[in-house]
Amino acid sequence: MLYFLAQLLDFEGLLNLIRYQTFRSGAAMMTALVIGLLIGPKFIAMLRVRQGKGQPIRADGPASHQAKVGTPTMGGLMILIALILSMLLWMDLSNPFVWACLAVTAGFGVIGFVDDFDKVTKRSHKGVSGRVRLLAEFIVAGIAAYLIVGEINTNLYVPFLSDRSIPLGWLYYVFAATVIVGAGNAVNLTDGLDGLATMPVVIAAGAFMLICYLVGRVDYSEYLGIPHVPQAGELAILCAAIMGAGLAFLWFNAPPAAVFMGDTGSLALGGALGAIAVASHHEIVLAIVGGLFVLEAVSVIIQVFWFKRTGKRVFRMAPIHHHFEQLGWKESTVVIRFWIISIVLAVIGLATLKLR
Repeated sequence: MLYFLAQLLDFEGLLNLIRYQTFRSGAAMMTALVIGLLIGPKFIAMLRVRQGKGQPIRADGPASHQAKVGTPTMGGLMILIALILSMLLWMDLSNPFVWACLAVTAGFGVIGFVDDFDKVTKRSHKGVSGRVRLLAEFIVAGIAAYLIVGEINTNLYVPFLSDRSIPLGWLYYVFAATVIVGAGNAVNLTDGLDGLATMPVVIAAGAFMLICYLVGRVDYSEYLGIPHVPQAGELAILCAAIMGAGLAFLWFNAPPAAVFMGDTGSLALGGALGAIAVASHHEIVLAIVGGLFVLEAVSVIIQVFWFKRTGKRVFRMAPIHHHFEQLGWKESTVVIRFWIISIVLAVIGLATLKLR
């Protein structure tokens, strides 16, 4: 909105800074951070009153988690409020990528909210049927993929190789939707310990803030040998807003958590990262930067597949962060070590920009 006013009214002087993506990125981060911190206390108090017993805790989970009974969920609403308000305030609303990512963020947030609401009202950790949820996610992701692909080509670019790509044609629409859905569910599976998913999302968003800015600049993209995507630089502002909203939520989600993100937040944030990766043509790099999320998702797939075939478990418990808890690691130890892994993976992912 402010960018539109700057263009319309021809702002000068300090107000002219609103035209620059770098300034608006910093402003979006601070706006989301401040909004999140301001609404947090009253929002959490409201959730406690409305939810009563809070999020249902799995009886078959680690014994230490039973101490979390009564902690409210749906804290992702705090993130979405801060994030979306910051987006609408600082981003160029004429940019089609903005609306595609907003559709995924809000759409996945609604799906997650319905799932969280079902869990709270029925006092069950099962929630909405997996098939129904996946169908809804693919519908939202399909719409976003259509909007995004209308602005880019249908090539899949390979990291570490300059000017090399795989033409997917119409299959790219399916691939793009799958990346968005996969990212949403991978982050959702990671969200099992206090602060575990939030900080890696912030780290991944920080990495993609730089990636989006670079691919949006023809000079930098030519120098680095990465695909140039006109208008993708605007998504750096979205990444910054995700960082601000995520850090604000982490203030309340730090161990011991005063509120859980729930599917409302994890699905929305993961989906947003997936949409950003597709729009910036760095889908494979997302798998590197967000390698922790991939590891969590793969651990569940392996566990389910192997158990159905043999009746035995590969891990003591899946997702894999619970496996380490069962090995005797303290929750805080798992969280901090996984944060370290996320930082290392983000650095490796950024290294692909030059190693081509």
